[in-house]
Amino acid sequence: MATAAAPQPVTDRYDMSPAAIYSEDRWQAPFAEIRKAGGIVKCEDSVHGPYWNIASHQAIQHVEALPDIYSSSWEYGGITILERDEDEDFRLPMFIAMDRPQHTDQRRTVAPAFTPAEMTRLSEDIRNRTGEVLDGLPWGATFDWVDRVSMELTTQMLALLFDFPWEDRRKLTEWSDWMGDVELAQKVELKEQRRAVLEEAFVYFQRLWMEKANQPPTPDLLSMMLHSEAMSHMDKYEFIGNLVLLIVGGNDTTRNTMSGLAYGLDKYPDQRAKLEADPALIPNAVSEIIRWQTPLAHMRRTALADADLFGHSIKKGDKLILWYISANRDESVFDDGDALRLDRENARRHLSFGYGVHRCVGARLAELQLRILLEEMAARRMRVTVTGDPERVHACFVHGFRALPVRIEKY
Repeated sequence: MATAAAPQPVTDRYDMSPAAIYSEDRWQAPFAEIRKAGGIVKCEDSVHGPYWNIASHQAIQHVEALPDIYSSSWEYGGITILERDEDEDFRLPMFIAMDRPQHTDQRRTVAPAFTPAEMTRLSEDIRNRTGEVLDGLPWGATFDWVDRVSMELTTQMLALLFDFPWEDRRKLTEWSDWMGDVELAQKVELKEQRRAVLEEAFVYFQRLWMEKANQPPTPDLLSMMLHSEAMSHMDKYEFIGNLVLLIVGGNDTTRNTMSGLAYGLDKYPDQRAKLEADPALIPNAVSEIIRWQTPLAHMRRTALADADLFGHSIKKGDKLILWYISANRDESVFDDGDALRLDRENARRHLSFGYGVHRCVGARLAELQLRILLEEMAARRMRVTVTGDPERVHACFVHGFRALPVRIEKY
């Protein structure tokens, strides 16, 4: 007698958390279906438990505008779809995963590093370093744009922001990859290895912290944290948590948009031709590329009370996943949103940086780095041609590229 086949696990048609959806670049159609259904649908069954998909531009703005109802705090689950292990003693509070007033105080501490005046101060250095990286690329030969350009430029920027030893700057990239990978965090067999990487980062930064403790304040992030009332007395885990935030926020997001820039301009040669003919498009092109790439696919909120969300009954404790990657394709806001249009009039309405009190504190710096990269490419009349299939990040949180084979030539 034949034995019955083992039952297949139930899959929810509205579960948008599987990493393969993003690494195989097939997320567009299911999110379009969710938006067509109103942009707010509940996933009842996933490896992360039940959650609400918040996939429309309007609904995400509404949720983010009510931080006292929809919490970001690590105490209730934090900012990613991953559920916090109640038995896990390795908590990582960070100010993006805090509610007011603690969030406000800690954000205010690092905000001076990203003022318009600081952008002016940093711009010449960013331009020089960008030029050096571009001038070191091999013309006419295939190389990995992610490694040689995206990763190198963002890692250099992080090293400057933290006043981090230059010769060790690639440690920041390694740490960032471990810190920001939601998929790795789910794998029990890698939990201790991930913790060891975080511990290495903590020990390294603790040494830098102690070296700065008896020095006058300087305009880098570590010194700002050290000399502030809000952040000078952080415990070990809060210190690591904020390092995770600043490293991942400063590395993965800009890195993946720089990679999306190369990929998108190759994918849309008519848009590349417009940009080559008119460099005045660059500032708007930056916003459009950030919208089109959307380097962080989602953020999570947790309901602190029962609420009505455009006719949907949200219960206290419900998990809401804000899919920025979908909102940036919302047909009610962005006409033909799947396409890259460098002259799109409302490109700045993208939600890649979030909205409200948690809007990305480093948004100006990301835009500056991308603008200078495009300007320096234009100055060299550098055209990037993709020569093979990209390797995409296998994750539902960070949305980007592991590798992108390209060749550069003059136009």
